[in-house]
Amino acid sequence: QVQLLESGGGLVQAGGSLRLSCTTSGRTFPGYFANFAVGWFRQAPGKEREFVASIRRDNNVPVYADSVKGRFIISRDGAENTVFLQMNDLKPEDTAVYVCATTQSTWNSGSWGQGTRVTVSS
Repeated sequence: QVQLLESGGGLVQAGGSLRLSCTTSGRTFPGYFANFAVGWFRQAPGKEREFVASIRRDNNVPVYADSVKGRFIISRDGAENTVFLQMNDLKPEDTAVYVCATTQSTWNSGSWGQGTRVTVSS
């Protein structure tokens, strides 16, 4: 099974920006992400995992959680080797571990990365 690897997390002040990336761990699989719906989820300390954003495999129409709409942008690169989450106007409540996932059916049955930590200071 292909492993997903997130990167780009870190510490940023409120109002700042970060761009997260999700790739395949180890070797590169050209076009990998074209075969799946791709999503970003996050889990804050003491809270349950929540949906952030996703793109379906049959189109590039994004879906966003209300809490990030207008601030975050999910996208794929042209070669379908990487999926990005551009996060703008970050708020302290965005602090969480961000995880990418791929699926051809339900998220729970898909592949998940280990996550990258984002900390937003006030």
